[in-house]
Amino acid sequence: MRTLLYIEDEQEIGSWVKEDLEQRGYTINWLKSGDGAVALVNEADLVILDVMLPGLDGFTVGQRLKKEAPGTPILMLSARTAVDDKLHGLQFADDYLTKPFHPDELAARIEVLLRRSGQTASSEVKLGHIKVFMKENRIVDGRTGEELILTGKQYQILMCFLKHPNQILTKEQIYETVWGDSFIDGDKTLMVHIRHLREKIELDPGSPKIIETIRGIGYRVKQ
Repeated sequence: MRTLLYIEDEQEIGSWVKEDLEQRGYTINWLKSGDGAVALVNEADLVILDVMLPGLDGFTVGQRLKKEAPGTPILMLSARTAVDDKLHGLQFADDYLTKPFHPDELAARIEVLLRRSGQTASSEVKLGHIKVFMKENRIVDGRTGEELILTGKQYQILMCFLKHPNQILTKEQIYETVWGDSFIDGDKTLMVHIRHLREKIELDPGSPKIIETIRGIGYRVKQ
């Protein structure tokens, strides 16, 4: 049985969503704020997260959850329809559903995310000479079989790329996803971490083939 972490402060909406999803066979852990969410996220197969919450807003909560459990899909819910809000949410979330919504649509979105997550978790991703075993959180040199040991931040950066294969990600997008804070122009933190990551996974860090630099924009990993 799949377990969903549901974070919604509105009693009426929360009640019917919880009841509907339970009737569909899910186990629901319902929180009315972001408090305690980080402690529960590793028990969840998927997170449903409302943007408007008391205390920390859903964007902040979502970034913290993604940092804690990079492989757990997050579905954002919001009454906000502005494109900027959606883009903000999708920097870390896997899908974004605007209120009001039909329960069948919510259920369908959940199924897609769980199916996609299951495929990713059980699959092996090959990047040049390295192999990434998503389910086991392992990275191996395919030539020697040697396991490559990354720091937490290095692994989160690599997962950020694997979640968005073949997409150019800006420094802002990567930094905000991994660190959960706003990127300050001129900050070298991300650049230093990517340099050290390249030293571990590239055959020639001075001429990288896995993590490409897209000059003036950011980085890309091709699959």
